[in-house]
Amino acid sequence: QEQLVESGGDLVQPGGSLRLSCAGFGFHLDFWAIGWFRQAPGKEREAVSCISGSDNGSDGRSKYADSVQGRFTISRDIAKNTVYLQMNGLKPEDTATYYCAADWQCTLDDDYAYWGQGTQVTVSS
Repeated sequence: QEQLVESGGDLVQPGGSLRLSCAGFGFHLDFWAIGWFRQAPGKEREAVSCISGSDNGSDGRSKYADSVQGRFTISRDIAKNTVYLQMNGLKPEDTATYYCAADWQCTLDDDYAYWGQGTQVTVSS
């Protein structure tokens, strides 16, 4: 059974860094586009970033929401079957539950087939 498992969420001070992980179980993440999304209490889910899979000619291409461009970096470790989201320069408004998702296309729309359970990121002093 296909499953995505996020980890790495924590409480961090403003300006700090975190690296979130999205591990795949039951399928090879390198063939899938992986997206990161977040949802803060009382707000709609929003896209953060995505990275293309290796089977559609655009392996490794990434996209970022304007709000995280230049601060967050998405990457893939094929050997570990894991996608990472490196988050630097964290701000209080980055506080949210972060989810990874898998589908065929890297898109900042949330129309993804598979979703993880989420990991909490809190940015506060």
